[in-house]
Amino acid sequence: MIQLDFAEWDERRPAAQILAEARARIARIPGIEIQTREQESGPPTGKPVQLEITGGSLRVLEAVADRIEAVMERLGGYVDVEDTRSLPGVEWRLMVDRERAARYGADVALLGQAVKMTTAGLTIAEYRPDYADDEVEIRVRFPAAERTLERLEQLRVPTELGLIPISNFVELQPAPKTGTIQRIDGSRVITVSADVAEGLLPADKIAELQEALATVELPDGVSVAFAGQDEDQREAMQFLTAAFGVALFLMLLVLVTQFNSIYQALLVLSAIVFSTAGVFLGLLVTGRPFGIVMGGIGVIALSGIVVNNNIVLIDTFNELRPRAANAVEAAMRAGAQRLRPVLLTTVTTVLGLLPMMLAMNVDLIGRDIAFGAPSTQFWTDLSTAIGGGLSFATLLTLVLTPCMLVLGAHYSERLASRRRGRGALELTSDLRVPAE
Repeated sequence: MIQLDFAEWDERRPAAQILAEARARIARIPGIEIQTREQESGPPTGKPVQLEITGGSLRVLEAVADRIEAVMERLGGYVDVEDTRSLPGVEWRLMVDRERAARYGADVALLGQAVKMTTAGLTIAEYRPDYADDEVEIRVRFPAAERTLERLEQLRVPTELGLIPISNFVELQPAPKTGTIQRIDGSRVITVSADVAEGLLPADKIAELQEALATVELPDGVSVAFAGQDEDQREAMQFLTAAFGVALFLMLLVLVTQFNSIYQALLVLSAIVFSTAGVFLGLLVTGRPFGIVMGGIGVIALSGIVVNNNIVLIDTFNELRPRAANAVEAAMRAGAQRLRPVLLTTVTTVLGLLPMMLAMNVDLIGRDIAFGAPSTQFWTDLSTAIGGGLSFATLLTLVLTPCMLVLGAHYSERLASRRRGRGALELTSDLRVPAE
């Protein structure tokens, strides 16, 4: 593993271009596989595309893994594709004849120490230098030129009869290299993972791969599941959806209690639903994708601001309605009175979020303003969702909400007039004309 520290972000090209160039240059080195990855912040999540192949024997799983990798190569857009299958190799096993070793009086533990001296080395002590925080192991082993299989066969160990070659009671046997066995819920698993090429969205490539794998026939007992970032996004989406639903329910309870009107409470909540169109418009204008985590949090934060603007407008309408000549006049006066507060709330919020929306980085000490700093990229989705949604919701609050209030008032008046007409009809039918 080779780790590289880049220069400051404003003194170099984007990291994606550097990684793409490094990947293209090292691809010509024969005999090895090299992967280039950017450092991830937060807990490790692995590559964006991860598939877990479960069930069946090892040969069946390897065959399915080959078919999946072939599909990914045919679709294109996947880079650094790898799987968890063990690499082919040979390991040498030392088969000790304990009966013959006992005849020579050889100690098996001593034999193990001697073998370590020709391989990884024998640890004899540890010490900590003045310039280091961790302890350093002191290992004793043969020089690199003598750490060979021939040297291992010529190795001698001390016994009661003197130095005896280990070939008298040890046999070297080649065997296939044993890899790591991965299991999930007791079933054998092979994981196929890949990165996505620059300029492509992992969600789009995962959906494309899911559609392609739907036509691939899998052997009996073998299943393929998507994990990694796709699994994390599904969990985050479920959590944010539940949180958003609970927030809407609590808002509905409070609004119905205060307004004493289910219609007006639903009118306020409908503004939250309509404001999501502004979220997608803002992301479309800025050319950014919708992130499940930051975009979802932005929608939840946006709902509080949108609800506040609609509450003050509806409350003003309810106060002016008894003194106005009709519902239209009350709506016009309410809109005129709340125009400046609503616009001030929107303008100040959008202007405050504008630096984050534009990925602006202000260096007060160095008196420098730069765009595209890595520290601002994390908040761009959140600020864009709130800014775009609030700008669109302001138009709904000042135009659509008064119209819906007038419509609700007319419907209530028409319903009340029908009830009065039915009451008068029933009173007339109860009158009796006296007989002449």
